[in-house]
Amino acid sequence: MKYIPLHKSPLFLKIIFIVSVAIIFFIGGITFKHITVLKKSSAWVSNSYEVNIELECLISYIKDAETGQRGYLLSKDESFLTPYNNSKKLVKQSFKRVSILTANSRTQQSNLKKLLYFINKKQNYLSKTLYLHELGMYDEKTFKNNLIIEKKTMDSIRLKIEDMISTQKTLLQNRQQDYEATMNYTPLLIYLTLIVTLILITIAFIKMNRDLVLLRKTINTLSVANEANNLAEIVGGFGSWHLNLETNQYTFSDNEYRLIGCDPQSFEATRATFLKFVHPDDLEFVKQNTSNILNDNDLPPFTYRIIRKDNEIRYFRSLGRIVNIASGNKTFIGTTSDVTEEVYAKNLVEERNRELESSNKELTAFNYIASHDLQEPLRKIEIFMSRLVSKDYANLSPAGQQYVASIQSSANRMRVLIKDLLHFSRINKAEKIFEEADLNYLLETAKHELAPTIEEKKALIESNELPTLNVIPFQIQQLFINLISNSLKYSKENSSPTIKINCEMIDAHEAEILPDNNIKYYKITFKDNGIGFEQEYATKIFILFNRLHNKNEYQGTGIGLAICQKIVENHKGFIVAKGELNVGSTFTVYLPAE
Repeated sequence: MKYIPLHKSPLFLKIIFIVSVAIIFFIGGITFKHITVLKKSSAWVSNSYEVNIELECLISYIKDAETGQRGYLLSKDESFLTPYNNSKKLVKQSFKRVSILTANSRTQQSNLKKLLYFINKKQNYLSKTLYLHELGMYDEKTFKNNLIIEKKTMDSIRLKIEDMISTQKTLLQNRQQDYEATMNYTPLLIYLTLIVTLILITIAFIKMNRDLVLLRKTINTLSVANEANNLAEIVGGFGSWHLNLETNQYTFSDNEYRLIGCDPQSFEATRATFLKFVHPDDLEFVKQNTSNILNDNDLPPFTYRIIRKDNEIRYFRSLGRIVNIASGNKTFIGTTSDVTEEVYAKNLVEERNRELESSNKELTAFNYIASHDLQEPLRKIEIFMSRLVSKDYANLSPAGQQYVASIQSSANRMRVLIKDLLHFSRINKAEKIFEEADLNYLLETAKHELAPTIEEKKALIESNELPTLNVIPFQIQQLFINLISNSLKYSKENSSPTIKINCEMIDAHEAEILPDNNIKYYKITFKDNGIGFEQEYATKIFILFNRLHNKNEYQGTGIGLAICQKIVENHKGFIVAKGELNVGSTFTVYLPAE
């Protein structure tokens, strides 16, 4: 499995996203917490303010009751009793509100209990004084004592209320300190978390931007590749199709539609719709070959016929295999090629092969006739001519004797021609069995076979060391015989033939006639001092039956050098000739060293 660095993996972005969301939730939680704290702090401030106001109201109501009572005692005016009477209800209501506002404070609740005691005491003494005054049962001393107690009680009430206000302020200060302590580190924490979040988001943005750039480049590359593939399909005469093995959905390329004569994407790509174009005689064959796509990883190539939309019959070849794509799904990718021309060419080759086989049979029959039927009457002609010469030659007229000589010469040439034709035929039809052979030995055997002619012409044959090669021995020996015989035949009169045979190894690029490859060749040259030839005939002399001289000047059938060329071709070599009139000829043979 290929290793992908974390910062290049899609998982990296997912991690950043999850961390960023977590940080955002964290910041949101802190913000919510501090908003809640701020709200509570505001509520505390408002609560303290309301408590203080209500305590002020409470003490004010008590003072109103006291003032009303004293006004009535001094003036006997009952209108002064109105604030006194109302104060009881107002004090009760105010105390209840204070009790509710301070319900969460044990200290204030304890203070309220003490305050309630003093309030009740104050109200009792106020009522008692009025009661005694109504009855006329109080004296100055009693009145004075009551006033003193009321004053002290009022002082106690005032002190307790001031104590409660002070306590409320202390509570507010403590809560404010807690709030400020919380708010002091909160901005820094939020700032740091925001910085971290910003860094992570920036990294994610850079990574996403790079991925988008890479994605854009990839899309551009894929677009170019897709267009190039479409163009290649058009030029190459093939189409492609995909089968998603997870969804069983087919996709045809544009050229897949064109191959069957339809416009691109002109119908839904399915197996059933494609099979409608298959030739009825090949339909079952195609179904059998494509039925195991889901089980087999490969679809071996097979050829079948289709009927295009324009009713033209074409030959298609399909093949494919399963591939795993990046998403993990398995997809079967196949190609369909139009091989109609290939099938027609193959049929044509098979027909030509049958014709060639028939021609070979005819050639074999000709060889049989040449070797048996033609030679038999030729032998009879030679026998009867020999008897005519031995018994009745002297009785013939000079013209008759000339006729007999011409007949014998023609019969002899006929025998040589038949022999050379049979030899050429054997070179073409013989089994090409290669074996390691010493070319020096083959050259000596060739010289031995030509020994009478060599001695007759007093020829000198020189050669350097020849290699051992993997060759067809009797053909190489025949090559040597034909080339030496050719030099002996076309030697100068009144001059001893000299034939120099030289061999060296060369690279392919050292000779123009050799192909441009890295193979080494043995270059074997046969150079003589004969009559030579004009260079314009250098290629024609290898043509079958082609002669440069009149048959009366030099014997021969024009087959020998053609045989040489065929032998060299059988060994994947090359042969060239170079001549200079009245100077000599050079035949160069190139044989592969390996």
